[in-house]
Amino acid sequence: MDIKQITDHLAVSGQITVDDLDLIKERGFRSLIVNRPDGEGPDQPTFPEIEAAARAKGLEARYLPVESGKVTDSDARAFGKAFDELAKPVMAYCRTGTRSATLWAFSQARWLPLPEILERARQAGYDMSGVVRRIAGNGRTDTDNAVASHDIVIVGGGAAGVAVASSLLARDPALDIAIIDPSDVHYYQPGWTLVGAGVFDPLVTRRDMGAVIPKGVHWIKAAVAAFEPKDDAVLLEGCLVVKYKHMVVAPGLKLNWRAIEGLEETLGRNGVTSNYRYDLAPYTWQLVKELRSGRAVFTQPPMPIKCAGAPQKVMYLSADHWRSKGILENVDVDFYNAGPVLFGVADYVPALMRYVERYGIDLNFKHNLTAIDGPAKKAWFTKSDDAGGSETVEVPFDMIHVCPPQTAPDFIRVSPLANPAGWVDVDQGTLRHTTYANIYSLGDVMSAPNAKTVAAARKQAPVVAENLLLDRSGKANGRRAVYDGYGSCPLTVEHGKIVLAEFGYGGKRLPSFPSWLITDTEPSRLAWFLKERMLPPIYWQGMLKGRETLAKPEFQN
Repeated sequence: MDIKQITDHLAVSGQITVDDLDLIKERGFRSLIVNRPDGEGPDQPTFPEIEAAARAKGLEARYLPVESGKVTDSDARAFGKAFDELAKPVMAYCRTGTRSATLWAFSQARWLPLPEILERARQAGYDMSGVVRRIAGNGRTDTDNAVASHDIVIVGGGAAGVAVASSLLARDPALDIAIIDPSDVHYYQPGWTLVGAGVFDPLVTRRDMGAVIPKGVHWIKAAVAAFEPKDDAVLLEGCLVVKYKHMVVAPGLKLNWRAIEGLEETLGRNGVTSNYRYDLAPYTWQLVKELRSGRAVFTQPPMPIKCAGAPQKVMYLSADHWRSKGILENVDVDFYNAGPVLFGVADYVPALMRYVERYGIDLNFKHNLTAIDGPAKKAWFTKSDDAGGSETVEVPFDMIHVCPPQTAPDFIRVSPLANPAGWVDVDQGTLRHTTYANIYSLGDVMSAPNAKTVAAARKQAPVVAENLLLDRSGKANGRRAVYDGYGSCPLTVEHGKIVLAEFGYGGKRLPSFPSWLITDTEPSRLAWFLKERMLPPIYWQGMLKGRETLAKPEFQN
């Protein structure tokens, strides 16, 4: 007997015997649901035998037989009803546990998010991808509700999704393209660093989604629930189906605020802020202006994260403000980084270290934020060492800027598109999916080992557009556009100066400008001018419009 935990209140297993009931009782179960019909196998005990032995041990047993491969809507409803009524925890069983897990999935579809159902089943060893449409349809069998069909479907209306749509249309204006995204607003997220420093008004970093989706592209304003790549289909919430010939997956990533105990309850007050949210970046600037003395803590979680330099950009700008006001000596500035180094590309570290020393910043590596108590003004970090040991460190603060842990969105992580780490599995050069040849991915969600930045997406969009259209033409003959891993991180080290870090795979420096104009390893006023004045219009009027200056892809045969 192999008992597999689905939730705190339910486990499933394969066929049990009367002798197994002692162990089931010892494991704390109080009820049984029997989903295997009597007589299905020659060696199985009958339900009356199981029920009598279970009753003798103080366990209640409920008989809900289901024929293999034929779980009906009424079966799922009956399972849900029995589960609600029985004393918890419950163990359900059939021949292998699959029917019991499937019944649970169908019965909980009205109450739990689809990704959570798929993930819990997967962790217990059950693949629900074959019945995902029924789960999304709350267990119903009438789930073939096709809503649309397009040549190219793009999942995600952020920087990557809109850019690739525009790059495709720039090459072929007649393409039938749809973007799936439920959001009303499109954000220029790189601008939030400057919002948090009082340079930008937050309103300049947002526009209505309808205003940025390219003309002629269909906007499907809905959330994706699941993927059915073998059937060239995307399943939307509500169990509506969108079919495609090619798909581009670019929904960004998930900011996992809940991974830090107590953080959600105190965000935006008690001195706890983050530039990773539009509504909180102004609070960062408020805290920086109001702080006259005390401890300012800045955190960075384990990689990968969106824009690896952002957690320290805000730190440098804040320290520079306190220095300009003559109060920096009254402020203890601490950087707590879960990683072992200040920045992943070593060539840029010397310039950053000069600013660390100028501002008197205390660097703490291998410290991962795990909990926070806003009213008490305390944070807790797990400090790890090279020997594999760890300890909890308590840190008081007057203000704290938190960078949350980041993962692929839930509906990506549990999908057939994901690699074991949860990211969309692509070839790092062509950005085509490693299994499904008519699927591409770009932006923060895909698996290539590049920096997750808007600058990276700007270079990726033309690569995806070229390769996808080569596929459609059937005339590729081995010719492919190739992405070199380019990413850019304008490191704002003081008001008016930036270290313009540009690099590709393996940390190779890939500067866009000659050294006589901008030396990429040194702070530059021209680089600040580029970020403050030039990059926003390049984003809104260039990248999102399919204009590819300094972003033309290279090809290989």
